[in-house]
Amino acid sequence: MKITDEKNFDVQNIFGRGDPNTGYAQYFTGKSYLRPLTEPETCGLALSNVTFAPGCRNHWHIHHAVQGGGQMLLCTAGEGWYQEEGKEPVSLKPGMVIVIPANVKHWHGAKKDSWFAHVAFGIPGSEESTEWCDPVEDRDYSALQD
Repeated sequence: MKITDEKNFDVQNIFGRGDPNTGYAQYFTGKSYLRPLTEPETCGLALSNVTFAPGCRNHWHIHHAVQGGGQMLLCTAGEGWYQEEGKEPVSLKPGMVIVIPANVKHWHGAKKDSWFAHVAFGIPGSEESTEWCDPVEDRDYSALQD
């Protein structure tokens, strides 16, 4: 369900919005928020709630790994988009799980008319790194239709 009202979204965003995502802001178009749910150095798994304001999306990026690795997204509130390079965009709704294999170029974020949140899991692997690429072009993003 699309959620345009910020207060209503905050009620439905079960893991909480968190703080402005200043550490990664250079890799996002629009406002995002980050709430770490685990301490990776303690448990070995990076797990965070990422909240996207309407129209916010991250840049194209790749989670590199020699073995294992990648990312999973568990959609929890609002509506968003996910797209792998060369494939059609996927409309995201609460309850959906997206498995992103290592070394796949992709982006994800909110729809232009809805807040969106997902829990992001960094899948453990060897020799992991994230390569941030170009922003999603405004004309391509604006053309997305439900």
